[in-house]
Amino acid sequence: MTPRAPLLLAAAFTLSVSLFTVPHAAMADEDHVAARKLRDSGEILPLEKIAERARSARSGQILETELERKHGHYVYEVEILDEQGQVWELKLDARTGDLIEMEIDD
Repeated sequence: MTPRAPLLLAAAFTLSVSLFTVPHAAMADEDHVAARKLRDSGEILPLEKIAERARSARSGQILETELERKHGHYVYEVEILDEQGQVWELKLDARTGDLIEMEIDD
């Protein structure tokens, strides 16, 4: 495997994920507007802060970030590709940025 292969694999993975996780542009727009309102109200941290917190817990390239509501509060799920080519899934509290869980993504 060449040194660039993990980066190319990550790019292909990111493209394929983005093609299948957003079925309609209108739905993505609604999600974006809802997330912006939550951020502006202080209910969730800005994505930039979440990315900083995620990278401080596990270094690497962020492949995907999703905001979900679980058990009455918001959670960011962040997928990170580390330098060894392993994908990690991190769950962070969207309001505080605290790490809830970190595991190797299957």
